[in-house]
Amino acid sequence: MNFTPSNINRFLFFKLPSAWWSGVRLTAISTSRAEVGIKHKWFNQNPFKSLYFAAQAMAAELSTGALVMNQIKKSGKKVSMLVAECNATFTKKATGKIRFICEDGFIVEEGIAKTVFTGDGETFWLKAIGYDEKNDVVSEFNFKWTVKVKK
Repeated sequence: MNFTPSNINRFLFFKLPSAWWSGVRLTAISTSRAEVGIKHKWFNQNPFKSLYFAAQAMAAELSTGALVMNQIKKSGKKVSMLVAECNATFTKKATGKIRFICEDGFIVEEGIAKTVFTGDGETFWLKAIGYDEKNDVVSEFNFKWTVKVKK
């Protein structure tokens, strides 16, 4: 699979349908950066009429996970990936269109290269920042990814 937004979004429909139905969509990806969008709607809101934290987490996680998947594909090896930890900070009510951006591709590239070279598992933290339509930060998520070459 080529790593284009349309292919990843198709992947979401079949493999992560809860994210797809919630409106999570990859909008851009490169080796160093991924951007995911989600729009606040009635089916992904909390009782306070803002984007439910779990919907934000799905979008934020995809912005980091797409970079990991892309780098694994580029390595040509079979590498397992798993989120081991995550934490988040919420700074503003998330309404309207929200963009989650991860610009930690260099960390992913280094981690995948290490696990491919050594065969040992690697862990690394990736940050996704959520912005509203005014470019204000609404939340920040940190995900601890573990990767290891499959035997």
